[in-house]
Amino acid sequence: MTPEVPSVLSELAGLLLRNADPDTPAGERANALTLCAMILAVAAEVWDDAADILVKENRSFWSLIQTGARLVADPALAADLAAFPAFAEDDYRLSALGAYNSRARGLIIRLHAALEDDVRDEADTVYRTIWALLVASTERRKLSMAPV
Repeated sequence: MTPEVPSVLSELAGLLLRNADPDTPAGERANALTLCAMILAVAAEVWDDAADILVKENRSFWSLIQTGARLVADPALAADLAAFPAFAEDDYRLSALGAYNSRARGLIIRLHAALEDDVRDEADTVYRTIWALLVASTERRKLSMAPV
């Protein structure tokens, strides 16, 4: 979840504390509490699936990074792909899963761009797989209250 859950919860705690003051104007209190309720609803929606989504994506990203390292012509990208650490699955904290996901996603996007004009069948397959993974990743992150 972006922003990160701990910073969101800290902000909510501050809002609640400030609005516990009986001198807080009613309109300000109502706005702050409505905001808190909406943010908590979003957090509740994304919280339960967050680790599952990140673990599955990280596994997929790592597999594509391994395959992509053999396919790219750009030596710098090939070196970055080859040097990227395996998804170790030894730390399931959301912060650790999210950090790996963010770094892997950036590398996957670079790989996708590098394979765009590659006519080899395997490169095209990886290119299409990356695109499908990124689309699915976006779909998984849609909120039920989102207008789209």
